[in-house]
Amino acid sequence: MCGKPVYRRPLQIKGAKGRVFCGQVCYGISCRKEKACAVCGTLILASANKKTCGRECANRHRVSIKYKIGRPRDKAEHYRSLKLRLLGERGEKCGRCDYGRMEILEIHHRDRNRENNSLENLELICPNCHAEEHYLKGSWLRNI
Repeated sequence: MCGKPVYRRPLQIKGAKGRVFCGQVCYGISCRKEKACAVCGTLILASANKKTCGRECANRHRVSIKYKIGRPRDKAEHYRSLKLRLLGERGEKCGRCDYGRMEILEIHHRDRNRENNSLENLELICPNCHAEEHYLKGSWLRNI
C-alpha cells in the first residue's frame, strides 16, 4: 500500500495468498471498503449506510427525491378510525363471546381479505376469539 519493501518468508506469503503488508496501517487501508457519494462522487465508507459525504450533499440529494403525493393514510390511523366506528355502531363487546374490554378488541375480516374494509365484512372480536378463528381450525392438536 505504501510502497515500502516488505520481506516475509515464502511460507507466510503463500499462507496469506500474496497479501503481505508492512504494518497494521497498510493492512487497514487495504481492507477499507469505499463507495462514491451519490451527489459529488467523493469516496466515503461503504459500511456506514451513508449515501452522501456530508450535510451539503445530503441537502442536494434530498431535493432530488420525489415523494409520493397523496399517499394512502397510515394503516394504524386507518384501523383506529375503523375500530372507533365499529365500537359506536355495534357496542363495546366482542361480537362472539360478549367479552367487555373494548381496549383489546381487534378487527377481524370475515373474508380474510385485508383490503375489503366494508362494514359488513368487519367484526370486533376479542384476541381469544380471533386466535380461535385463525389458528385453531387447522390445528394438529384437535386430533389428540
